[in-house]
Amino acid sequence: MQETKSVFEKLYKFIGKDIKSMIERPDGRYCLRLHKNKIYYVSEALMKKATNVARDKLVSLGTPIGKLTHSGKFRLTIGALDVLSRYAKHKVWLKPSAEMQFLYGNHVVKSGLGRITESTPSYTGVVVYSMSDIPLGFGLTAKSTNEARSMEPSGIVVLHQADVGEYLRAEDEL
Repeated sequence: MQETKSVFEKLYKFIGKDIKSMIERPDGRYCLRLHKNKIYYVSEALMKKATNVARDKLVSLGTPIGKLTHSGKFRLTIGALDVLSRYAKHKVWLKPSAEMQFLYGNHVVKSGLGRITESTPSYTGVVVYSMSDIPLGFGLTAKSTNEARSMEPSGIVVLHQADVGEYLRAEDEL
């Protein structure tokens, strides 16, 4: 029960009330499943087919979107990027010069910010895009949209959480 609450609280930070449309999609119903401390986003049709496989033999199921830590907290992983980018309320676009810094795991500073969704509050989840609308990763805003406008160029605007560069940096863990 506590795991479910922490998963939905984290997803709510990024997609808000669109959690319902994430579950009830036009192409069928989807659900979130816990398997070996990882949370998977999976269609109900695939879930029914997976019941034919023994739990201890099942390696993966659907899209891995996060994992539970040893203390029971939920942590989104880069596998959630596709789901988050589809339903995100708040978005940030990076200048081409800042893309590589973000992909190396660094926070986004104001000088690298291309655009930001209007009225984005501080400490809310954002999906980070390139200027050509390619999702690069996600993080938390350190400042609201209005605060970011008036800060110095070296100030941190988005706190890094995950990026597509993790596929290379941490391929053994994924």
